[in-house]
Amino acid sequence: MTASLNAIYLDHRRSLLGRAMRIVRDLQAAEDVLQESYLRAHRAAERGPIDNIGAFLHRTVQNLALDHVRRRRTQERFEVAPSDAVDATQIACEAPSAEEHLLHRERLNSFKGALDALPERARRVWVLNRVEGWSYPQIAAHLGVSQGTVFNDMKLAMGHFLDTLSRAERG
Repeated sequence: MTASLNAIYLDHRRSLLGRAMRIVRDLQAAEDVLQESYLRAHRAAERGPIDNIGAFLHRTVQNLALDHVRRRRTQERFEVAPSDAVDATQIACEAPSAEEHLLHRERLNSFKGALDALPERARRVWVLNRVEGWSYPQIAAHLGVSQGTVFNDMKLAMGHFLDTLSRAERG
């Protein structure tokens, strides 16, 4: 059976290649389709006789060529072509730039200076509330002052920070 498959394949090779070329429009892909169709025909012949080897080869070439075109279209739709590829050097870095880092450091230093300039109780109220997460009633009980005093100390601290940071950003 292999001898007749080889003979029929060689007799039909030109028309098989033409059929594959009409569908895939690429010589290398058409040659690949022909090779795969021969291998499939050979495997089928090993399992049992093929009634019409020529027709089997033509149908196999057509099916494989159509599969190739579908696969290529799917790849074109979902894969990025090298010409469309994003240049990795153009992707923004999430880390702050040197300028942003310097600005943040200056703001932090201004904030530290403002914190140090606060009266001791106002500084402690702010740290206990904003850093430690304590509530106003907890702070008031801890410091032995009223909740109104805690509120006023927080208002003083926040106003002082806003003034200090706005002056730093202006000048």
